[in-house]
Amino acid sequence: MISIASRGPLWRCDNATRLLPATVAKRTFSTSPSWRLHTKEMEEETLGRLKVDKGRLMRDIHHTCQWGTGERWGDAPTETGMSRLALSDSDKEARAWFVRTTEEFGCEVTIDSMGNIFAVRPGLNNDQPPTFVGSHLDTQPSGGRYDGILGVHAGVEMLKVLNDNWVETQYPVGVVNWTNEEGARFPKSMVSSGVWSGDIPLEDAHNLKEVHPGNATMASELKRIGYLGDTPCSHESMPMAAHFELHIEQGPLLEIANKKIGVVTGVQAYKWLTVTVKGRDTHTGTTDLKSRADALLTASKMILHSHKLATANNALASTGILYLKPGSTNTVPGEVSFSLDIRSPNDATVTRMLSLITTDFPRIAAGENISGLNDGCTSALPLTVSIREDFNSPATTFHPRCIEAVGQAAHATLGPDSKNLVMEMTSGAGHDSVYASKRCPTSMVFVPCREGVSHNPSEFCKEEDCAAGAQVLLQSVLRFDRGRGE
Repeated sequence: MISIASRGPLWRCDNATRLLPATVAKRTFSTSPSWRLHTKEMEEETLGRLKVDKGRLMRDIHHTCQWGTGERWGDAPTETGMSRLALSDSDKEARAWFVRTTEEFGCEVTIDSMGNIFAVRPGLNNDQPPTFVGSHLDTQPSGGRYDGILGVHAGVEMLKVLNDNWVETQYPVGVVNWTNEEGARFPKSMVSSGVWSGDIPLEDAHNLKEVHPGNATMASELKRIGYLGDTPCSHESMPMAAHFELHIEQGPLLEIANKKIGVVTGVQAYKWLTVTVKGRDTHTGTTDLKSRADALLTASKMILHSHKLATANNALASTGILYLKPGSTNTVPGEVSFSLDIRSPNDATVTRMLSLITTDFPRIAAGENISGLNDGCTSALPLTVSIREDFNSPATTFHPRCIEAVGQAAHATLGPDSKNLVMEMTSGAGHDSVYASKRCPTSMVFVPCREGVSHNPSEFCKEEDCAAGAQVLLQSVLRFDRGRGE
């Protein structure tokens, strides 16, 4: 646990009661003079005057993108992607910035046993759990500057706006950086919020090994970079009154509909599978086609079949990882493992997809002609297949009160034409809000990203859209705080 002692007020007053920065870093929230602004007392007009600083938000985002800068896609200095894998040295640098910055704003910072970082700004009633803003700083190996990063920075900007305007919240508010949300380096997405919610055992998470060859585990890397905290990773140790998350949509729906804000009502269901096909290694030059048990050829048919099943069942399917052995040009692959991600807004559809896959893949391995996949090109010898379920995320429905807060904030932010600029939607991707919602009221704010592209270096969100999303996030938290206790 990292905390800071009280060091006096963050601001001082001159003779005109104008707020001026002080030289110390923590304010005395619990003994606020009557002239300070309280959320409970705010009229709608007063609430609307609290504005995020677009330039400051974007400067902070691009400043931290020096740690883990990825592939360049344009000529401008900021036109690069990101490669900041969880618990890497670049992730350590971004974490240090987050801790240092939030401490400077008078937050108490806590690090738990999964490396989740909780920065809490005190309110007037600190015996109650904070209302949190949350997302993640880790990225895909070839990701962009906005996925997760925008959500954390919008939370930091929220703290700055509250301090700039000397706002006293009724209850504490905080920002959380969740560890390894992407699941790119350690193959279980949202793993640390899953441990926090009690759905994933701590030992299983600590023992996760990195995807690419190496002996590193989550526990060993947390220790190496200095973020293996003493506080237990649990909702009992770090309770939340609510969890709000700003995120780029990662899809094209908002852009296609010319909308500016998505009010997220839930997240679709998905499963991650590992499929292993075993045949026989043989020499490519001496083994005729009819005498082969080609694991790669068979795996290719399974991947194609998964897409046919997805089309027929209004679902989604994708393969992102593939390993083959022995990995030699002149040897027919004898073993292939590949990932399979299946998704749908409905749990029943994902369950049906899994049932069809577990029925059809063994038939494909045995050489049966499933939906015309053979087409005269098949291994004459039978192969075997095993299917392992690695991860399951049921469909999530967010809390009506949080959805209402986001909706009200969106309409207030976008003004008279807001009816044409806001839409309710379901998230196609998983987020830490999925696990947060199991233990506290939760909702999300979506903003459009160019062409719906994400998990790609060219991922892009307009500055005005980043700021609008951050403004909605700020207003959502203040509205929720104002209504707590009623």
